[in-house]
This record gives sequence, structure tokens and C-alpha cells, in this order.
Amino acid sequence: MKSRIFSCLLAAVSIAAAANDTPRLPDILTGGEFTYTVQKDDSLGKIGSRFGVDAALLARLNGLESNARLQPGQELRVENRHIVPEGLSTGILINLPQRMLFFFKDEALFASYPVGLGRPDWPTPTGKFTVLTLEENPTWDVPLSIQEEMRREGKEVVTRVPPGPDNPLGKYWLGLSLPSIGIHGTIAPTSVYRFQSHGCIRLHPDDIFELFPHISVNLAGKIIYQPVLLAQLPGGRIFLEAHPDVYKRGGNPLKRVQHLAAEAGITEMIAWEKAAQVLKQKEGLAREVGASQVEQNREKQETEHE
Repeated sequence: MKSRIFSCLLAAVSIAAAANDTPRLPDILTGGEFTYTVQKDDSLGKIGSRFGVDAALLARLNGLESNARLQPGQELRVENRHIVPEGLSTGILINLPQRMLFFFKDEALFASYPVGLGRPDWPTPTGKFTVLTLEENPTWDVPLSIQEEMRREGKEVVTRVPPGPDNPLGKYWLGLSLPSIGIHGTIAPTSVYRFQSHGCIRLHPDDIFELFPHISVNLAGKIIYQPVLLAQLPGGRIFLEAHPDVYKRGGNPLKRVQHLAAEAGITEMIAWEKAAQVLKQKEGLAREVGASQVEQNREKQETEHE
């Protein structure tokens, strides 16, 4: 999976955080564009969850209806390019609207994965955390709040689920210092890249298997909430990524982009019509919005005449 995630890594540079008074935009993208061959029992939702792209967008990219049935051997175009919001020296970064987890090791981005997160009425919290526990084949001690939900919905109230194929935590559990949540696998892979959990962070079984050996107790991390991301790559190319504001915390997206661009001194370098379209569509992919030289000159002239 990691090889696919990094198939189009556009900036293989160290991202150690450095003290700097000048606001700096993110400068790394992860993911890319590739062809995927449909396997038995695949669906648009299943493929989208695996690669970090909405099923509806995956359908549009391939000229399909949203409920299209896929055939084994069928080839699909997949795009899953995302902006890495910021860098850590070592640790885990999760951006909730983006539904992505980024793992940093030795001053560089090591891997990135789509994640499943808390539903809007049971949101995943933000904030800094440390990893407190690491468990293989965990037992799920069902929180009282979830037991109460089971009771309200007329379901059998379960208090404990042993390791095995029925355990929602899957095979790996990372307990966090944030209350009542952790990072874990799942027995429902199609729930990844969606907001369906009770606040925990779900990874595809293959991804948690890959990540788990690199995690240690006391590893630091943080969870952020940024529906809109603006990036400028080392070569000068500018990308914008916009997601639905699922928890209603993001404010005005256009004003946010304008603020970021002004702080970075690149307002005239952006094709604002392209940016407006990205913000309107909220596809959740990094799209190039840099202006051509002609567009930059026109923007400069319009600014001078205001």
C-alpha cells in the first residue's frame, strides 16, 4: 500500500519543523494518479475506502453511475493526491476533514493512510496526544456510552468482545492519551475514509499491519481540523485541497484561502477562478490552482486599479 500512496510523491525533502517568523505553506503532496484493476467483490465504495477517495468522485472520474456494478478485470482511473498539512520530526498527524493519517519518522514523511473517523454526532476530538498502549489481538471493553446506545436502539447490550473475527478493533490497537479513543484496525474496511465510528480512528487492516511495528509507547502525535489546505511546492506549483466541513468548525473557506495566500505572499500567483471551483466542488483532492504569467499580470493590474 505504501508504494501506491507514494507513487507520485512530489517533494522528497526533509520536513523538520524550523522556527521561522514567515508563515510557511505546506510543500509536500502524497498520493497520485494510477490505474487499478478491479478484483472480485470490489465496489466503488470499497476501492474508495482503500485509496482515500470518495466513491462518488471515483465514479465521475471513470464515467460511471454512482451505483455501478464493477466487473473483475475492469480498469479504473484512481486519483488520491493529498496535501500533507504540516511536518513532524517523528510522530502521527491526523487531519479530520481530510480523513488522512500521516506518519513521520526521522524528520521525514514515512507513510500516509486513509482513516475512518467519528460520525458528526460522535466526533473524533482534536488535540495533542501520546501513544499509551500497544496491543495485538485486543479485547474490546465496550464503553458505557456505546452500551447505552445499544440499549436505546433495542440491540443486545455487549460489554466485552474477545479477540477474533467479530471484534470491531481488528487485530491491532493503539491506545491514546485522548479520552476514550484509539487508533485501530477494523473488520469493516469499507468504513475507512468515512465518518462512521464512535470517535476512534480506523485503519484498513493492511495499513495498521504495516504501521504497527513502527509505533512505540510515548510516541507523540496530534489531531487537527483543517477542511481547506493550500500548498506551494519547492518548484513553485500551487495546490488547493477542499473537504466538506463535516463537524462545522472550518469557517468561510474562501476567506481562509485568501488569508493563507496573503500570509505567504502568493495572492497574485493563484488563479482564483480555479480556486473557487475547487472550493465549490470539495472533492477532497489536491488540485493545481497556480496562475499562468498572463493571469498573474491581469490579477496585478486589477489589484492596482482597485
